[in-house]
Amino acid sequence: MQLRESAPLAHAPTAAVPWGDDRIWIGEGMVRHHRLRPRAHGFEHRTWFALLPMHALPQAAAASGLAVNRRGAIAFFDADHGDGRGPAAGGALAWLRALLAAHGVRDADGPVWLHTYLRVLGYAFKPVSFWYCHRADGTLRAIVAEVNNTFGERHCYVLDRPAWGATLHAPKAFHVSPFCRVEGGYAFRFLHARAGEQPRTVVRIDYADQAGALLRTSVSGALRPAEPGDWPRLLWRHRWHSAAVIARIHWHALRLWLKGVPVHAKPPAPALWVTRQSPLNPTGAVR
Repeated sequence: MQLRESAPLAHAPTAAVPWGDDRIWIGEGMVRHHRLRPRAHGFEHRTWFALLPMHALPQAAAASGLAVNRRGAIAFFDADHGDGRGPAAGGALAWLRALLAAHGVRDADGPVWLHTYLRVLGYAFKPVSFWYCHRADGTLRAIVAEVNNTFGERHCYVLDRPAWGATLHAPKAFHVSPFCRVEGGYAFRFLHARAGEQPRTVVRIDYADQAGALLRTSVSGALRPAEPGDWPRLLWRHRWHSAAVIARIHWHALRLWLKGVPVHAKPPAPALWVTRQSPLNPTGAVR
């Protein structure tokens, strides 16, 4: 599956995020998924997501009109992330900083951006969210991929010293789909570009098991600063967004089953809920 970019992709090793200032940004684009074997299967759907400046969220939310930790047609709740702590305990940002420190990332003391889905009409299922963690000087220090499965379990992949445009590897340690074993590894790639003055972001995640490349996935979107009038418009256009995410997961699972793709039993959740990046060989197996 090819990434459809109309502007040059950025390869600045550790440059700050391209959207820049501490506003909430809305991304509208596509999610794409392509399975290579034993039966080919692919899809693409329109999607939207938010980029939240977690280090300045109260001010950014007030300026944009986003509901935070309170009821709203579209809202963000700290409890949807990490260990579920609420704002009284420092919220998701406090959890993230503690997680990074516990895993040796002690200089990510600058801005933190969260790429995630928001609750729509009180519900959200977030297959994966990305935390972009910066040093005090604004350079990128770490990325945390926070993954949820449909069994209510969560796992985090800590990508240390990432670079825009570089390929970052991590061994697969967490059950996501019954059509994939927990083996092999992921290749993450984070890209950004500008089409005129509008920034664009692409996250690509490819998966390889012991037999080789198996899945190619990406989520992309053109970004713009959020304004109070955006939330009613998004609600009107995407009012079933959260329900559609989980419905499509089950719909495509049914299609894979009907195609005869083998089903694997769910293993126990890993004892550790954080996995660090690791070198991989060309087949995706951990060395």
